[in-house]
Formats: sequence, C-alpha cells, structure tokens
Amino acid sequence: MSLENYSIKMPKAVYNGTNSLNRIPEIITAIQAKKIAAFTDKGIRSLGLFDLIEKQIKAAGVEYVIYDNLPAEPTYGQVQTVIDEFKGSGCDLIIACGGGSVMDAAKLASILVTDEYGVKELLDDPKRGKKCIPVIMIPTTAGTGAECTPNAIVGVPEKELKIGIVNDNLIADYVILDAELIKNLPRKLAAATGIDALCHAIECYTSNKSNPFSDTFALEAFDLIMNNIVSACDDKTAMLEKNKMQIAAFYGGVAITSSGTTAVHALSYPLGGKYHIAHGVSNAMLLIPVMRFNEPVCREKFAAAWDRAYHGELRLITVEEKSKALIDWMDKIVKHLEIPTSLKEFGVDPKDLDTLVEAGMGVTRLLVNNMRTVTAADARAIYQEVLN
Repeated sequence: MSLENYSIKMPKAVYNGTNSLNRIPEIITAIQAKKIAAFTDKGIRSLGLFDLIEKQIKAAGVEYVIYDNLPAEPTYGQVQTVIDEFKGSGCDLIIACGGGSVMDAAKLASILVTDEYGVKELLDDPKRGKKCIPVIMIPTTAGTGAECTPNAIVGVPEKELKIGIVNDNLIADYVILDAELIKNLPRKLAAATGIDALCHAIECYTSNKSNPFSDTFALEAFDLIMNNIVSACDDKTAMLEKNKMQIAAFYGGVAITSSGTTAVHALSYPLGGKYHIAHGVSNAMLLIPVMRFNEPVCREKFAAAWDRAYHGELRLITVEEKSKALIDWMDKIVKHLEIPTSLKEFGVDPKDLDTLVEAGMGVTRLLVNNMRTVTAADARAIYQEVLN
C-alpha cells in the first residue's frame, strides 16, 4: 500500500512569549535590512500598539516608512493603492503590525514589487507572484492566522465577494507573537477573531484535505481555543490565556497550509463582500448551522475533537453523544461571547437569498473541502437559518 503525500508549510522562525517584540532589532540586523516598510492601520496606531514596534525599529537604527492607509476588509483596489505607494520606496524588509487585512496587504506587497501585474491579475493567476522582500508578521488579534498562511483575502466589489489569493510565496519569513499586543483588544473584536480561529481549527480537522500533519495542528488549536477563548475575551488580565489564543490562531493558520477551510468560510465570503460584515462575525454566524449540517458525516471526527478538548467531569460514551455535545459546546461559547447570530442586524434582505446562494456556491475552492456535499438548496437553507 502506498502512502499518501502531504505537506505543511511554515515561516522560517516564530518567536513567542513575553517581550518577543525585542527580537525585531535582532532580525533586522541578521538580514542586514537598510530600509523598512511598516504596514499597519490608523486604528492600530491610535491604540498605541504600533508605538511598540516603532520603538524596536528605532532601536535597530534603520530608516523606515509607515503605510497606514488601509481600511478594514479592503477591496483589491484599495490594497493596490497602498502597494503602489510602497513600490518605489526602496525598502528591503516589510514589517506588518495588524489584523488579517494589514498582514494580507503586506504579504501581497512582498510579491508585487513589479509593474508587470498587480493584485487584480493575481486574482486570475495567483501563482504569478514571486517573493521579492522578506516579511515579519506581528498579529494584533488572535484569530486570522494570516501571519502564517499562504493566503491573502481581498474584496472584489464587482462580484460582491471576498476572494482568496493563494500562493506559497505569501508565507511570512518571521512571526512574532506577543500577548502585549492583544492585551487591550476590545472584547467584541477578541471574540470575533477568536471564533475565526476556532473555525479554522474545526474546519481544517473535518476537511476532505485533512491529513496527519494538519490534524496535529488543528486539534491542538481547537483544544487551546475551546478552553481559553472565554477567559481571554472576558478578562483583560488573563495574559496566559491570551497568549494561548495567539498560539492557537497560529496553529490554525498552519493547519490551513496543509488542509483547508470548508463551508463555513465558503458561505461567509459573500457576507463580507456584499454586506461588509466582519469576517469573524460572519463565520461565527455560520459556524453552528454548518456544523449541524455536517454532523451526519463528521460525527466520528467531532467525537474525537470532544475527546481531545473536553477536560471536565462529564462522561459521554457514544460517538453520537460526543458529537452533539461538541456542537452544543461551540454554540454555548458563541452565545456567551455575544456575537451577532442573525443577518437581520446587518440589513440583509430575504430577497437577497438568491444572490447569496449563487455567490456562496461559487466559492468552489473551499466547498470541495466540505465532507458533506453542499447543494444550492443546502446553502439556501443555511443562509435562511441565519436570516431568521
């Protein structure tokens, strides 16, 4: 019997723990960078978080330029505008400090130091991009996993959809996880991004592409998230739990490089593209409906995830009991974190169902990963559930 082939991809170095930001001058010196492009956004700067990174860049004694004009959930055109500003800068290292949008823009900049093609062209042919500049990723949320994925997500207004550009050259060179950067994250944002990481873990574990490599990271991420997300969101002083969420989000991103997300992410992309609902929020709304839909074919995996993550006194025997309990546990966490569960709050009109279904069914890159086939009628039923 032949062995199946799997692969997993990671940054060359990952630094974690207290004062990890102090590694920045060391990295700058090691790669002999002369001029740094610092990608962030105005929200990060207003919170004073970028000051922590700027201090370290100054300590390295190198020139730097700050790019902070990126909006949340940007379109490919908005990302291209920032990249065009960056291209002539002569920078030889990118440091990204922010959430998924900032990190994705920085990753795209690292493969787009050219006038031959831009972000729009990569939507059609993602493999054209080649790594030109090394990147340090410093996430300010514990959720997207963008610091280690080969994906960059951008809005495509003409399709009212978010689309992922996937290219191994987008994987960062260095990652720094420092809980100081998420210490004062607003609960609402910590919750939405944390559930995004939860989706990465359980989706990658139950994906058609799951394998021993991805399962190792996805299951550990799932265990860490289920047992730390509530404390990390509810208690500003819970630094250990916050750091565990950072590690879990990173592991979820690593799992994506070997496996892939499924119907939760596929059906959430139109909600971000058309209604500009935050990615973590749209995933949170769809998580339980999709998990219940998938349960008949994912039962064994759900039961195994329960065995791995549940450390309490409750003793369940059957696969069916464990599978149901796992979904109920995830549902309880989403409700506790007070993430919106209805599309009505975002002005989604029931008349838009046809458009949503058509757009969601178009995300075949992810739908093919779902263990239970999703038909247009299934997608409609799932959207209908979160419209009520």
